[in-house]
Parts: sequence; C-alpha cells; structure tokens
Amino acid sequence: MKIEFFHDVVCGWCYIQSPVLRAIQAKIDVKVVHRNFILQRNDREMISKWGSLEGAKEQILQHWESCSAFEGKSDRFNIDGMREADFHYPNGLIAAQATKAAEILGGQEAHWDMFDVLQRYHLQEAKNVGDIDVVKEAITELDYEPEKFLDVMFSENVKNDLNKNSLLALNYGVRSIPTLVVDSKYLIRSTTKYQDLVNTLVNLGAVNLE
Repeated sequence: MKIEFFHDVVCGWCYIQSPVLRAIQAKIDVKVVHRNFILQRNDREMISKWGSLEGAKEQILQHWESCSAFEGKSDRFNIDGMREADFHYPNGLIAAQATKAAEILGGQEAHWDMFDVLQRYHLQEAKNVGDIDVVKEAITELDYEPEKFLDVMFSENVKNDLNKNSLLALNYGVRSIPTLVVDSKYLIRSTTKYQDLVNTLVNLGAVNLE
C-alpha cells in the first residue's frame, strides 16, 4: 500500500498527521511518499490569503489553538512563543525546497526527517523556517554537508520537482492539507488520528489486519 502525504512545513494540521503516519508505517506494510503542497510562496500570496502579514500570524495562531486542542498535547504547539516572535509568519517555500533537497540526496525517509525537524523548529520552538539561517540549522542537525545541500536546494531539479508535486495535487483534486492519497485513488482530506486512520484504511480495503 502507498500513501502519498501532501503537506507544508508551516501547516499545524500536518504536524499532527506526521507522527500518526510514522506509527502506521511501523505497524503496517505501507510506503509513505511525501508530496509538497506549498500553501503560500511569498509575502504577496500571504497578504492575498490573510489580508496582511500581521493578520496572517494572528489568524494562523488561532488555527494552532484548534490543532493543539485536537491533538490533546499542550507542549507541542508554542503559540505564545510564535505570537511574541519578532518576525511575520513565514511562507512555506524555503522549507519545501529544503525537504525536496533532502529527498534528492537521501530519498523519502530523508525528506520526512527534514520535514519533521523543520516542523519542530517552527511549531514547537517558534523559529522562522522562512529564514535560510534556520534551515541551515536543520541541515547541520541532520549531518548534511552545507554547501552541497544548498546547491541542491536552490537547483532547477528542486524547482521542477516542486512544480511536479503541484501538478500532481491538481490532478488528484487535492485542495487542502494534510491530504492523504491512498494507492493513487482514495483521498483522505483531513487530519486523522491513528485508530481512525487504521479504520479508514481497512474500510477502503487498502489494508487487511487479519
């Protein structure tokens, strides 16, 4: 079974979904394939979506509150830290480039590891993942050679792969994230807890636990 996980580093709901998928993969024979779905790529798109950069942060932090309540873990979302941080809420482009570079260099698991590190920086440590210096911290933490990694990160290959992910999302009908696409045909369009996801996969006939 294959699950394609459409996500963005700056998405709180994706932050909840990632560890659930790791737990699923540990128990079930499933291949998780990571697909980037960048919500906004620059300040202009942020303003178009949220009205202003200042308004974006406050509205998105309200989403974080909903995410935290849904997950039921008070220590994973640093809402106060992000509210007090002296930067606007970041768009997801640079972080997406980093995850795709990791994928090119190390495959799907490397993409996932970079995604999880950057999400931790963003949602738990209230760091600016739109800042290349923060991305460099993740590059160092994951033991990449920085110059080589950055060459890949800003390459045409990464740009083309991100565009391919956008086209794939359009073809599947992905409109929001997280979205899980099971075996290229079944779409799960919302954050799903572990047992609910297992039940859904069984009901779809994608997995047999007997």
